[in-house]
Amino acid sequence: MTKESWEAEMMAERLKESGIHTGGCACRGIDIHCHVVPGRFPLPSLGQPTRGWPSVVPADACHATVVIDDKPYRTISDACWVASRRIEDMDRMGIAVQALSPMPELFGYWLDPHAANDLVRYVNDTIAALVVEGQGRFVGLAGVALQDIDLAIRELHRAMGELGLRGVEIGSNINGAVIGDPRFFPFFAEAERLGAAVFVHAVRPAGMDRLVGPAALQQALAYPTDVGLAAASAITGGLLATFPRLRIAFSHGGGTLLSLLPRLQQAHACFPALKDSMASSPVELARRFYVDSLVFDTETLRRLVAVFGEDRVVIGTDYPFNFREADPLARLEEAFDRPDLRQKLTVDNASAFLALEEASR
Repeated sequence: MTKESWEAEMMAERLKESGIHTGGCACRGIDIHCHVVPGRFPLPSLGQPTRGWPSVVPADACHATVVIDDKPYRTISDACWVASRRIEDMDRMGIAVQALSPMPELFGYWLDPHAANDLVRYVNDTIAALVVEGQGRFVGLAGVALQDIDLAIRELHRAMGELGLRGVEIGSNINGAVIGDPRFFPFFAEAERLGAAVFVHAVRPAGMDRLVGPAALQQALAYPTDVGLAAASAITGGLLATFPRLRIAFSHGGGTLLSLLPRLQQAHACFPALKDSMASSPVELARRFYVDSLVFDTETLRRLVAVFGEDRVVIGTDYPFNFREADPLARLEEAFDRPDLRQKLTVDNASAFLALEEASR
């Protein structure tokens, strides 16, 4: 048996132990960063147009355009809502399981809270239906209307209970308020209590006025900046210290936190007020995060593992959008020689973040 076939067999066994079924495909990765857009949207509950409410307009047989406030937002493929299309692509990529989460523009933080709650409930129901249709190839992460903590907690309970999802995806900021702000602590307390995985994705990032060039620079430059600031706020705002059992992951490799962390560590040693405000050093706290592998660079990927730890990096692709990691397993194999480490990065770490082994008991 070759090293590659032994490794694939070992990972398939680990996936089986986690309750994951690949339908005979020799797939061996769990991707925690994958988005869903429903193929249609209902009208708001009052039946009247609501600013910021999305709609979908067919573009051709396999594509549609998401329209928000009468403006095209993004053209998407039917892989956003068709399970069989996703599974075909997963098989080609060697991905055993995707954790499905809303496209961030569907968080609805900028809507009236009750309208936003209606929107995320509909998207969450769509994700739950895909999970059932996928027969073990998908798990789900819900959206919640975090501009209203009570509504968000209520939907978190529904998602984890009635829908059987594994946790939530939240934005890096909620209408400009960063996630480390104590106003959100009641939500995180309930997420910790329920054992919900929390995946943080950039949304409507700060700094857009500083970018010179096409709109696509938002995804290329502003997203990782906002994620880095969100992750830093979870360290400096006491989120991790307050909720030590919270499982929280950050998209885009934790964004700029990778380069900010040495500065924050030095500041912690230099400024008494900062040291007094934190129970542990920034590096110690950062190593409690999970971060995805979506950095598009082998050396940066190695650096992620060195900084955050071998047990804290997971696959993330941003599937099914065009700006994504097309071959995440090849990237990991290029970066790391050790089979045991690749097993962690492809399967074990994501299984721990999503609590898949607990779900299979």
